[in-house]
Amino acid sequence: MSSQRTALVLGGGGITGIAWEVGVLAGLTEAGVDLSAADLVVGTSAGSVVGAGLRSGTPVEELFAAQLAAPGPAPVARLGRGTLVRYGLAVLLARRDDAAFRQRIGRLARSAADSGRTPSEAERRAAISAALPSPEWPDRPLVLTAVDADSGRFTTFTRSSGVELVAAVGASCAVPGVHPPVTIDGHRYMDGGMRSPANADLAARYDRIVVIAPLPRGAGPMTSVDAQVTGLVSRVAVVSPDRASRSAIGRNVLDPAARAPAAGAGRVQAAAVLDRVAQVWPG
Repeated sequence: MSSQRTALVLGGGGITGIAWEVGVLAGLTEAGVDLSAADLVVGTSAGSVVGAGLRSGTPVEELFAAQLAAPGPAPVARLGRGTLVRYGLAVLLARRDDAAFRQRIGRLARSAADSGRTPSEAERRAAISAALPSPEWPDRPLVLTAVDADSGRFTTFTRSSGVELVAAVGASCAVPGVHPPVTIDGHRYMDGGMRSPANADLAARYDRIVVIAPLPRGAGPMTSVDAQVTGLVSRVAVVSPDRASRSAIGRNVLDPAARAPAAGAGRVQAAAVLDRVAQVWPG
């Protein structure tokens, strides 16, 4: 059993996705299944924040407690109607061409940032820095995903990439039309969820995989979690929000006021998925 390589995949899902994932992890840890010991952690968008926090060595109970704190006075971000329309047009025009879809979304992301419809890169960097327990890359393997907003090329960042952790997390979380793309070495990067909600295929070479995905299905050509794990020879457990968790998360995944309810619902749901996860996870 000890020779089985393990991977934890943490998907995107906004502010409430962060909270819900932390709640699930806290509930599983309390029940004796510690996913933080994974040989690999893959983080996409919200999952990049959770993955960086988990790999920092911060106890999951501390991460959970942080999600229960009252939100600050900052305005609530949301995907506006105009942005949603542009997303829909990108889906229709790109059809099943995922590269073309990402390029169109990249243009949306750059236009929104350049016209001042998003916070500045500096403001966003400060917010990401405040959300991370440590600004340093962890020693244990952590892969964070992003998409080049110019070319649409899918990108991964690791400790060896020569990119600051805050920048890598910021890029992975740069929701087009809401947050500005992050400039790294002359390229502008946006949310890694624009390729897939969780990018679970990055863990394909691992023997035992747990995917925690607040948004298991993407729009248009974005590859779903189920499609990425179907056919893998690995033992896989996928955890996505149940009805109670979806209700707690609410309709705006960027609303800090829903963070505590989402975290609590995730912790409760952990009991329902415990057996399924434990069958996959060694020990």
